[in-house]
Amino acid sequence: MSDTNQTVYVVEDDEAVRDSLALMLRSAGLNVATYSNANAFLSAWNEDMSGCLVLDIRMPGMDGMELQKALNEQHSLLPIIFVTGHGDVPMAVEAMKHGAVDFIQKPYREEELLDKIQSALKQDAEQRHSLQQKQDIVRRVQSLTPREREIMDRMIAGQANKVIAIELDISQRTVEIHRSRVMHKMGTHSLAHLVRMVLSVKDLIDA
Repeated sequence: MSDTNQTVYVVEDDEAVRDSLALMLRSAGLNVATYSNANAFLSAWNEDMSGCLVLDIRMPGMDGMELQKALNEQHSLLPIIFVTGHGDVPMAVEAMKHGAVDFIQKPYREEELLDKIQSALKQDAEQRHSLQQKQDIVRRVQSLTPREREIMDRMIAGQANKVIAIELDISQRTVEIHRSRVMHKMGTHSLAHLVRMVLSVKDLIDA
């Protein structure tokens, strides 16, 4: 089963196919939202949407790959499963190079599609959990004073308290106090854990 907050977003221009797919997914206990075209979904999209996107690759107007490109530009996290016709397989492979998680050919077996959707929902939950953890680490780093941040950077670089004290022209006791505050604010007692935490968000805090 998926997380209760996750939704399977179906973008399909064929009404009969769309309704049938929605019925099948709801019967499997999944939350479903359907859209008749790519523009309708793009207008509704927001970064808080969680779940996955089941997207027809060929549609009038904006097609599936164009929607994928637009979502990539918005840094969407939603995993995309493309639904393709036989002749669209090369397009689907290209779409996967741009981040789609899977594709399924028409006609497909319901069990196969459900398996792919469950896998995509699991991926979505894992990456959102990872992002949430990183955002929490960033908030902790931002809570440090400039001096605490300076001490932390030197700790991570492997400098001993005595060396930090000499280079910053402060007492070793002052370094120890700042070091203790850094560890408390960052929520860890381990220097190795602190290093892993900060390195995991280095691209975010250095931006």
